[in-house]
Amino acid sequence: MNDLDPATFLAPLLTPEGRALLDEVRDTEPARELAVATRLRRDHPAELVSAALAQARLRQRAVAKFGAADAGRMFFTPNGVEQSTRTSVATYRAECLRALGVRSVADLCCGIGGDAIAFARAGIRVLAVDRDPLTVAVARANADALGLAELVEVREADVTEVDTAGYDAVFVDPARRSSKRGRIFDPEAYSPPLSWAVSAALKAPLGALKIAPGIPHEAIPPEAEAEWISDGGDVKEAVLWFRADGTPGARRAMLLPAGAGIRATPDTMLPDPPVRPVGRYLYEPDGAVIRAHLVAEVAEELRGGLIDPTIAYVTADGRHVTPYATAYEITDRLPFNVKKLKALLREREVGILTVKKRGSAVEPEELRKKVKPQGRNSATVFLTRVAGAPTMLIGHPA
Repeated sequence: MNDLDPATFLAPLLTPEGRALLDEVRDTEPARELAVATRLRRDHPAELVSAALAQARLRQRAVAKFGAADAGRMFFTPNGVEQSTRTSVATYRAECLRALGVRSVADLCCGIGGDAIAFARAGIRVLAVDRDPLTVAVARANADALGLAELVEVREADVTEVDTAGYDAVFVDPARRSSKRGRIFDPEAYSPPLSWAVSAALKAPLGALKIAPGIPHEAIPPEAEAEWISDGGDVKEAVLWFRADGTPGARRAMLLPAGAGIRATPDTMLPDPPVRPVGRYLYEPDGAVIRAHLVAEVAEELRGGLIDPTIAYVTADGRHVTPYATAYEITDRLPFNVKKLKALLREREVGILTVKKRGSAVEPEELRKKVKPQGRNSATVFLTRVAGAPTMLIGHPA
């Protein structure tokens, strides 16, 4: 729940005076806020000036998720910026629903409306529901600001009491953070709990539940297809899909912005890849592939194997192009030894050092301080295990 009051946090900004102030402070830099505030308070109420500057800061933060054009028109809360779905992911999901013939969706736990906006832009009629008064007010203001009010009905209510009958789809985004405990890892501690969200999804012709990407696979309901989504190489979220024509137990990784997807069903999932000696190339699978437990499928495509049974690095002798993993050519393999690494980097005149780790307790910045790279060349070092032994693999992007 937000502690901010819609009447003081948002409503003044929706007045002509508030909107004018928002335009005036749009590009205010943090270092100039005090001077700008002092000047504006001569002609405007202090509370309104503070609200406008706070909103300008939030809009600047939101550009990374929503893009400059939308972020400059939308309204945000601190939690809303942090927890809302980024536009690229929301657009992908909305297009999935549109392609499945969905024309109406109940968006439960809608937040500030990021997903509702994407649904509406895909031509889908939306009922957006949240129980927090400020969040509802912001979601309504955003639908209006983006010209989507005719397609988006925003309602303040407890989602567990909303009748979703008659909607083609139900989308639930339970709260996975608590003001007291921070990030919540137990799906039954979500608000509402995962079990309730699943029951709500199963009542609709199509259901989709947004969950934390780190959810244990054993916690995934057997009726669901699970999808992990990355954007620009970073895993953003996981979604449980419930469809009459779906495949229970299927797993999928979707990589944005490329739109590359890899999927396996219980009948086609491969066993763990074999462990083999380090070859000429090392492949780092995308995080969505790893979360979806589809490394074996990528290893088969690469005609490779693992460097260690517990490490998600794939090695192969050949260079293969794949959207599902980043390739590196390995030039050196050393047992973990900082002095030897420092000497090798000095010999190679490496001044630009990228440090990656998987299966190592050493922090990249700690290693960087110890080896003190200097020179005109670049290299990548992997701190990992090979057949159980702490190892350093040195190479460069292939």
